[in-house]
Amino acid sequence: MSTYQGGVLGPVPPQGRYLTFRLVSPAQASRALKILGEIADGENCVVGLGQSLIRALDRDVPGLKPFPASASKAAPVPSTPADLWCWLRGTSRGDLFESSRTFMDKLACAFALENAVDAFKHGSGRDLTGYEDGTENPKDQAAIDAAIVSGKGAGFDGASFVAVQQWVHDFHAFDAMTGNEQDNSIGRRKSDNVELEDAPESSHVKRTAQESFTPEAFLMRRSMPWNDATRGGLMFVAFGRSLDAFEAQLKRMTGGEDGVIDALFRFTQPVTGAYFWCPPMKGGRLDLTAIG
Repeated sequence: MSTYQGGVLGPVPPQGRYLTFRLVSPAQASRALKILGEIADGENCVVGLGQSLIRALDRDVPGLKPFPASASKAAPVPSTPADLWCWLRGTSRGDLFESSRTFMDKLACAFALENAVDAFKHGSGRDLTGYEDGTENPKDQAAIDAAIVSGKGAGFDGASFVAVQQWVHDFHAFDAMTGNEQDNSIGRRKSDNVELEDAPESSHVKRTAQESFTPEAFLMRRSMPWNDATRGGLMFVAFGRSLDAFEAQLKRMTGGEDGVIDALFRFTQPVTGAYFWCPPMKGGRLDLTAIG
């Protein structure tokens, strides 16, 4: 019986590494995916396949589509598709580096590494701005219902769709805001994570309140902070049984629903954006029967 990749609903790990690959040898894609299916366990490595890769295999995954870009000056959202995505999860940055080398070597017959981002858990699960992330995540069965595909048949049940964005924070802009302005931008108090009842409509909490959509737009957020020598921000990762909930939230954040832009765009912007299909597991391995 198929089941889901454990990392989809598992807790955010102490350390993470995000790898994106491009397909360089379509003729070797099936061979490389067979290898990937054997070495990725779904727990320490969550795998997502891009639409372009699925099409290169002459297959189709219903519900998988291009990431929606927005050219709005107030809320720019880029679309940066990739063929393959791996989220390595663990406790040691060094071990994850070694794991990434293994994946790169094993998949080299068909894939080339395009980007790698190291991430980490900050405190109890905070963004680098100091605010808690993922407070409204569904729990228990509600989490499974929100993030895991069901009722679609063998090879599809147990799968997930994931939206991935790398957000880069402007810390100078954020630090220039008063504490009250920061809280109002998020819609929660940083000090105790309590939601502000009188937060402005532009607050992130108001823009993305999952129960306020029709139908409700519940997602399973598994985001992690990242930083390099000069920059930092959030790797936004949200799993869903479809991409509909994410797109509903993104549309509202960028003002497409009522013209109100999410206050997050005052101090942070995404520089990447991609969708992937995360296949289910069967017998401890990735179940890739849906794509041959």
